[in-house]
Amino acid sequence: MAHTFLLQPGRWVLQGSWLERDGLPINVKGMTLVAWNRDNWFTMATKLIFPGSDRADIALQYKGRLDVGARQYTFLLQHNILGQVEGEGWIGLDTIVQRYWVLSDRERRSGFETLHRVNDDSYYLTSGIMAGHYLTITMEASLERQRTN
Repeated sequence: MAHTFLLQPGRWVLQGSWLERDGLPINVKGMTLVAWNRDNWFTMATKLIFPGSDRADIALQYKGRLDVGARQYTFLLQHNILGQVEGEGWIGLDTIVQRYWVLSDRERRSGFETLHRVNDDSYYLTSGIMAGHYLTITMEASLERQRTN
């Protein structure tokens, strides 16, 4: 597969904008670390910050399993604001799409992420969080792989 994000260990820098319902877009920056172990389990840690804003940082800890040659996977996510989350991902030719849902949530929150491969070192991310049937938050950002020397 041509994907480098998620499928290979690495460090990625994120930069883009965050938009909440009835709000103005705000800048978002972050970092994602991806690691793999020998049993086809991956971990992904992401931290998002909002420079120049009083919005709290967001921390995400993913753990998932993707068998060799598979195009679908499942994951668990610990989100510092949403709590316990479960999800699934699909690996397409040029995109990785993830869908998730918050466990034991009265607001019935769920979300999605689409990572479109621009080249080996760059992806474009669009994501959204919904409460019930309503879109409440969207984010669009570029992800750039940080090469290790």
